Amino acid sequence: MEPDAPFKQKPPLSENPKGEVYSGPGIRAVDTVLRGVRQVGFPEKLVIPPGESRMLLNHPIPVKGLERPVNGRSTFMKLNSRGDTPNSPAGVYVASLAMYAKSHPDGREIAPTLVEWQQLLNRETLAQPRDKIPTPPDQVGGELIYSRVAGVQQGSQWVANLADEGQETLTIPVVGKRFSYVISTVRAGTLGTKQVQAAKLLVRYPDTAYESHGNYGLHYDLKLPLLNPTNTPQTVTLTLATPNKEERLSQGGLMFRQPSWDFPYFRGTVRLRYRNEQNKTITRYVHLWQRRGQQVEPLLTVTLKPQEKRMVQVDFRYPPDATPPQVLTVQTLDKTSK
Repeated sequence: MEPDAPFKQKPPLSENPKGEVYSGPGIRAVDTVLRGVRQVGFPEKLVIPPGESRMLLNHPIPVKGLERPVNGRSTFMKLNSRGDTPNSPAGVYVASLAMYAKSHPDGREIAPTLVEWQQLLNRETLAQPRDKIPTPPDQVGGELIYSRVAGVQQGSQWVANLADEGQETLTIPVVGKRFSYVISTVRAGTLGTKQVQAAKLLVRYPDTAYESHGNYGLHYDLKLPLLNPTNTPQTVTLTLATPNKEERLSQGGLMFRQPSWDFPYFRGTVRLRYRNEQNKTITRYVHLWQRRGQQVEPLLTVTLKPQEKRMVQVDFRYPPDATPPQVLTVQTLDKTSK
């Protein structure tokens, strides 16, 4: 809940080996799942007989006693379902609901029963007031409204081996140059690539978003098989950053500025896996807190020997407390520059 992980400003980059750095409840939830940690009280498995229902969570969202009577509960679960045998398919319907609590005469709240939740699901209307109506995908011109995402998206991963076309390695840029890969692009925000990464929605409420813009909770798993093709050592940096959102690059490249725009656009933890110069396998968790257009320090700096190949893996669950798009940038440093 928000009191457990308040929205507080953090340094732009913080080492986060134990998951103790977070700047919002959604960030904390996806960080826990990224590390494969099951929270206390969450069942390892749940058996649902045919035609029946079960509750996976039934938790309160208290506001009494809070300095500001506003609260929320961020829930993120990674679930797998099957039938009677390991390879048999299973169809499961899932609902996320909230209701005002009933109380005992002494003021203690009463947890809703499964029957009460089912009555709410089957008989009541959607929460009010509704948000803005989204802009249809085929509309040209006018105001673009993304609206709230409320549906089931297709897929849960964005997996990529970032390599040269037709090759198994990624040639590093020439000295002093860089290139970038877009992350979580949306309509009217593809940063010149025309690639919309927002997932398709298989089902949705009719007055909500047409696409899963933001891909919140989706697992980005990116491998960079770096290659230094030169005969001299090269120092390479890897940076995750949040440029100004554009469809066409009005300045001929990604737009950053100093000072940056005010609002934080990316808050979350990224995992890095690679071998260092001593050939030791390293796993790091790094928490990022970035404003839009902010010039940030690299996630990683490595020096590649002449003709060396080295794999670097970057993965994260796209944090709910972030705003797309981002870019992953590879740069070869100019050692003569100051």
